[in-house]
Amino acid sequence: MKIISWNLNGIRAVKKKGLDESIEMMDADIICFQETKAHPEDVKSTIESIDGFHAYNYSAEKKGYSGTLLLSKSQPKDVIKGMGVNKHDNEGRVLTAEYTDFFLVTVYVPNSGRGLTRLDYRQLWDKAFSTYLKKLQMIKPVILCGDLNVAHEPIDLANPKSNFNKTAGYTEPEIDGFKRLQKLGFVDTFRYKHPDQIAYTYWNYMFNARARNVGWRIDYFLVSNVFLPRIEEAFTLPNIMGSDHCPVGIVVK
Repeated sequence: MKIISWNLNGIRAVKKKGLDESIEMMDADIICFQETKAHPEDVKSTIESIDGFHAYNYSAEKKGYSGTLLLSKSQPKDVIKGMGVNKHDNEGRVLTAEYTDFFLVTVYVPNSGRGLTRLDYRQLWDKAFSTYLKKLQMIKPVILCGDLNVAHEPIDLANPKSNFNKTAGYTEPEIDGFKRLQKLGFVDTFRYKHPDQIAYTYWNYMFNARARNVGWRIDYFLVSNVFLPRIEEAFTLPNIMGSDHCPVGIVVK
């Protein structure tokens, strides 16, 4: 089974840049999208040309903002929108699909914002999300994927020293939030399979960053440690274009 995760930064924009062809090229069994930036009716019309998948969408209340989407060739046993916390569940950030032997959670973690204006909220959100994942793990193993909006280690961004505690995505509180997931037993599949490989998943649209490969690795697949033996491969797809993020994926046996 191949599972892909991709922050689209606007599903309608990527549709115009070859979304259908990219989906065909990726040849995945399940595809999780973040930052669709579209209301349900817009998502539906955008994906109606894509065959062979059951589709589950979770849009933000705010128009043109956030949002998650899951396409699955096999029908999940259940799909859960949000994490059951009202003050965090109006931005369409967490979408969970239950399968026979695992939960698949796709997430678009809040960005702490320019000037770190939303860092305090981000910390509250991280704690609530950890509590939600802990409850799921009591039932069955969890595959967690999406844009976690944090570079966990210096290897995960091009300029760690100049960004540390200054730029959203590389502050001590955000890194601590990632470590909290690790303490729950989650393992970063890409770093597990490729401990020393530099591979970014996000590049700023400005400054020709992608061509210069000045990027960040903020898109992940984390799995419950009991699930780790089933991970055959973890990878990035930097040649898939259309967004300022590239897809990431795993192969599960």
